[in-house]
Amino acid sequence: MFKKSRTEKAYKIAEESYAELGVDTDSAISRLRDISISLHCWQGDDVGGFEKPDAELSGGGIQVTGNHPGKARTIQELRQDLEKAYSLIPGSHRLNLHAMYGEFGGNLVDRNEISTEYFQGWVDWAKEQSIKLDFNATCFSHPKADSGFTLSHPDKEIRDFWIEHVKLCRKISAFFGKELESPCIHNLWIPDGFKDIPVDRWTPRALLKASLDEILSEKFAPSELKDAVESKLFGIGSEAHVVGSHEFYLAYALSRGIIPCFDLGHFHPTESVAEKVSATMQFCDEILLHVSRPVRWDSDHVVVLNDDIRAVTEEIVRSNRLDKIHIALDFFDASMNRVGAWTIGTRATLKGLLIALLEPTQMLKTYEAEGNNFARLAMLDSLKNMPFGAVWDYYCLQNEVPVGASWLKEINEYDVEVTSKRV
Repeated sequence: MFKKSRTEKAYKIAEESYAELGVDTDSAISRLRDISISLHCWQGDDVGGFEKPDAELSGGGIQVTGNHPGKARTIQELRQDLEKAYSLIPGSHRLNLHAMYGEFGGNLVDRNEISTEYFQGWVDWAKEQSIKLDFNATCFSHPKADSGFTLSHPDKEIRDFWIEHVKLCRKISAFFGKELESPCIHNLWIPDGFKDIPVDRWTPRALLKASLDEILSEKFAPSELKDAVESKLFGIGSEAHVVGSHEFYLAYALSRGIIPCFDLGHFHPTESVAEKVSATMQFCDEILLHVSRPVRWDSDHVVVLNDDIRAVTEEIVRSNRLDKIHIALDFFDASMNRVGAWTIGTRATLKGLLIALLEPTQMLKTYEAEGNNFARLAMLDSLKNMPFGAVWDYYCLQNEVPVGASWLKEINEYDVEVTSKRV
């Protein structure tokens, strides 16, 4: 009761402070409540999936580091961990699944044989939890991806295998969207690229373009399925050249009327994804953001409230496209408590959005239009002292999730009672 009273008192002070700048904190909270983040299932088991017992990530330009005990070993454990994470995060959010997380019942079902029946359990669970689903084809950790090429592979037989896989993933995505009455975003990332200097860049890209066109030839209702393609600057084993580069996928998405996906870790370290938001949305209706935290390279560290997150969330809000920008998480850290990692990353992303929603944007735009660069810079710097934390705590209180750092206690208790017993 004392903590609730203190939180409410702090909020009232913050409410008055923001009101002096013309900002309605209740309105900001209301807008934040409408934003859903798509949590990524692969943080819970280190990108292993459940195609076979003791599955582990292998190949495809992705690397998970760390060996913290307690990772989910079954779909039931993964769902249990997800439910715990959702209980610590304010708001209503989604789940982003990879194709290798189907319920295959111990049977070896190859990627070109998957179907909706293997994902019915996820739909049933999502309905129970009031969660919507997104989906991803899994074009890595498979013998037919060991060469580093999938949809742009020079061998037509291998290329056709992956084309069929992605086609089936789109059908599963549409099934999710129809069953859960919310469009499922199917995002496609492939590892295709050269480790060292290629001579022929044209042919792999021509093959990828043809593969994508064949995949997209089957049409689905936009109310069920939305397609996205995800670019990358480089990957492990594709340091010299990535077939699905930013330029390739952006041009492809714009020409085909699908969604470009920007991952915060898939660009040059000095490149700002925030800059790409307003630029791209002049020409396309929607974009997908994969929120991650690169450290020196695309290392998919757990998201925290740093300058990069502040910049991209500010741009989302300032662009006034909250309903057109889809936000998903994409990191995997096996060196720490995995449920805690989900919670840190999602809460940090939401905090960034709240800070942006609490900004007196119109005031700043007026300064800018008047050429008053001093006032603009001074206000941007002064806003760093505003008590957004009190508004965040109040939002958590409203949503009946732990306030402040009190959720750490729940993670520790869950670790003792649940995850530490997984041996």
